[in-house]
Amino acid sequence: MGSSEPPMTGRQEPSGTAGGAGPGRMVDLNLRAVLRMSHAALPHLLRAAHDGPRGVADLVTVSSVAGRVPRKDNSVYSATKHAVCSFSEALRQEVTGRQVRVGLVEPGMTATEMTYGGSQAGAAHGLPPEVWLRAEDIAGVIAFMVTRPPHMAVNEIAVRPTAQER
Repeated sequence: MGSSEPPMTGRQEPSGTAGGAGPGRMVDLNLRAVLRMSHAALPHLLRAAHDGPRGVADLVTVSSVAGRVPRKDNSVYSATKHAVCSFSEALRQEVTGRQVRVGLVEPGMTATEMTYGGSQAGAAHGLPPEVWLRAEDIAGVIAFMVTRPPHMAVNEIAVRPTAQER
């Protein structure tokens, strides 16, 4: 292995999930929570699409570019984010005929409570925090997705800091 870190957790996992908590907590937070919330929201979205004035409803999930471009020391995180990507696309196919649009946002390095001061800061590969994306950047992307006309669905947007290579 060449490292004292267990390979299933990785050194770059978000704060509070690597080491003692193990990969199960990350799967709970990054995947199971998305599945549960989507399941809970779907009946309401289907009803809104059918009965609402817009004639369409939106479900937006947030993943990470790590779901598309995995890196070493980030295996479990990348796997959970890849699963969110797959789930979102499959769900999109299932509900698009019922006027529910499913969108996926894949942010790059973003300043959150999990990145500042946590072990995830090492995943920035030298990117200074002042160039990271901010929550309002991601909110703007989501607002763009859900305000498109009913005949148009923006299914995926990857957004990175300008200086982020991967």
